[in-house]
Amino acid sequence: MSAAAEAATPNEDILLREDRDGIAWITLNRPNAFNSLSRPLIARLQEELDRMADDPSVRVIVIAGAGRGFCAGHDLREVRGNQNNEPFIKELVGACSNMMQTIVHHPKPVIARVHGIATAAGCQLVASCDLAIAEDGARFATPGVNIGLFCHTPMVALSRNVSRKHAMEMLLTGEMMDADDAVRFGLINRAVPAGKLDEAVMEMAGKIASKSSYTLKVGKRAFYDQLEQPDLKSAYDHASITMVENMAARDAAEGIQAFIDKRQPKWEDR
Repeated sequence: MSAAAEAATPNEDILLREDRDGIAWITLNRPNAFNSLSRPLIARLQEELDRMADDPSVRVIVIAGAGRGFCAGHDLREVRGNQNNEPFIKELVGACSNMMQTIVHHPKPVIARVHGIATAAGCQLVASCDLAIAEDGARFATPGVNIGLFCHTPMVALSRNVSRKHAMEMLLTGEMMDADDAVRFGLINRAVPAGKLDEAVMEMAGKIASKSSYTLKVGKRAFYDQLEQPDLKSAYDHASITMVENMAARDAAEGIQAFIDKRQPKWEDR
């Protein structure tokens, strides 16, 4: 499913989508540029995310990359060509930040399927996804410091996924991190052999897709909302209110009754 061509022809879309069994597989398709996030690619990804938000046929989203790597961050040729064009750079950074926030606030769970490299804004994309599975040869970095451009916006997503000292190590050194360390630091969920990557991603996506989409939506929203609360009591208060609302949902009643009856629930997604 995820195996895209090593090179895209001029007529091919820079973003591909394939749906199967409630899972929307989105592939960044700029393989000759290591799927760098050009302004058009950011716009296409934003457009697709917005379209899937209210699509009941989509229960889980997978983001993958074509060719030799997942994503190498911003398109530095595009950046260099517009370096003195402040309105363009401001719009580019703003659009990318908005797209990352869309993933976090999206009602559907989003999984990153990572192979090759995920650097700078590509590493930010991995950190912004709810879950991430990588091949064991994948490497991660926030290398902006090496070219005089600190990874300021990737820092936001990174610092919300890994510990402060590990985040600072990545940001200050710009060095590559292997997949084992990415698991240990909490950037990704697991690393698997390259030949097992699609299987592992689909297994996880399939498990999630089998749940009530309503429950997934309110649960994902509550997870991120409680993290932003100022103290522990506020987090518990917020979670308690959400749990009471969830308890009144049709799928909660069905799920509890199915458990009592020792049968599989029939979700209505409400």
